[in-house]
Parts: sequence; structure tokens; C-alpha cells
Amino acid sequence: QVQLVESGGGLVQPGGSLRLSCQASGFIFSANAMGWYRQASGKQLEFVAVVGNGGHTNYIDSVKGRFTISRDNAKKTVYLKMNSLKPEDTAVYYCNDASGTYNWGQGTQVTVSS
Repeated sequence: QVQLVESGGGLVQPGGSLRLSCQASGFIFSANAMGWYRQASGKQLEFVAVVGNGGHTNYIDSVKGRFTISRDNAKKTVYLKMNSLKPEDTAVYYCNDASGTYNWGQGTQVTVSS
């Protein structure tokens, strides 16, 4: 049974930082490209970043230079380090493989506000 459990969200002031984690189980983690996605209130789910099984990364333009995605295959965990956070980064953040194949987890809320 596939499980994706996100954690690390919270309330942070503009310019602050957070590190999100996603613990995966139930599939061959090391063989999958993994991604982070987000959904702001009233908006559609949006791709944020992806890390390939070989470590190659890609980001949407709005987070380039601020966010860093990484993975630890031994721990079956994917991370998203977020720096210089902006109010427009406020959303529920989810992880999944690069195609959104698996059932979505509960997500972790990130709120950027002063």
C-alpha cells in the first residue's frame, strides 16, 4: 500500500525559510522521479519541483533560486527547502511521483504572512 506523508509546514514571516519532508512507502522509491506540488486556496494543484532518480532537478520559474528539492533514497524521503518565502507561496504542499501516480497524502500547510 502506497503512503506519502508530508510534514514540516507552518506559519512563517515573509523572507523566512522552511524545510518540508515527504516520507514514502509501498513502492520502489529509488526508481521514481519525485515531485512537490502545491494547492493554494481556491486554485488548482500546481507542480513546484521535481528530482529525478539520478538527481536532476527542475523547478517552476516562480521558485527558482529560492527552493531546493532533494532526496534520500535510503530513507525513502524527498525534501523541499524553501528560502525567501513570499505570501504567494502560501498553499498546502504535497509530494508524489513526477506523474502524480499515487494517491495523494494529507499535505502540509505552509502559510507565509506577517
